[in-house]
Amino acid sequence: MCLIVFAWRPGHSLPLIVAANRDEFYARPTQPLAAWSDAPGVLAGRDLQAGGSWLGVGPGNRFAALTNIRSPGQAVGLRSRGELVAGFLRGRDDVPSALASLAGRSGEYAGFNLLLGDGQHLGYLNARQGQPELLEPGVYGLSNARLDTPWPKLIKARERLRAALDAPQPHRLLALLADAQVASDEALPETGVGLETERLLSSAFIASPHYGTRASTVLISDALGQRQLIERSFGPCGVPLGEIALAMGPS
Repeated sequence: MCLIVFAWRPGHSLPLIVAANRDEFYARPTQPLAAWSDAPGVLAGRDLQAGGSWLGVGPGNRFAALTNIRSPGQAVGLRSRGELVAGFLRGRDDVPSALASLAGRSGEYAGFNLLLGDGQHLGYLNARQGQPELLEPGVYGLSNARLDTPWPKLIKARERLRAALDAPQPHRLLALLADAQVASDEALPETGVGLETERLLSSAFIASPHYGTRASTVLISDALGQRQLIERSFGPCGVPLGEIALAMGPS
């Protein structure tokens, strides 16, 4: 997952709204958004190579999402980062407890950003910082650096989400995720991957023959615990592969 913008407004009629793009190599085997037969109540996509996930919901208003930290040359983790999402969705710990536990063993994984929600709290952990944070109400953006690092695509997507909060319909959120405009060279971050790759990765929606946006996902949660998930899948060069819409009632 490489771009997540979200609004956290506890007490609001729509307390959690998420729009996220998962960017990955097209060759990595993936199961689209679905109910997990081995984890009752979990709705998520699945990485078929390591068994984890990048974004999903579970019983008890659970929500989890993940991005990696862009850092060329970083060591491969002992464990797959996707298990952080899957483990929380399957589990019973509240957000503060789960983040405290994970912070103590974040070194087992390559660099990651993790969002966890349980309906009462929305928490964040950056593996490099190592200090869990419970988020205040607000509109946020997360890519492959720290929370709200001002990369051009993050700033643009976050502001488009903010503008859509008066009527957060799925088509508006999917539209902001479909933005393929590349940032100007002077606005690009320097993350050590070279200018051509920085350009490729600078748009919200990424398309190339081998790597790009594999899934665009929207989550809209209401105060009663009802959640709507919509996922659009894409193949090489951004070719659409289909759309899935699922709903989960209060649990």
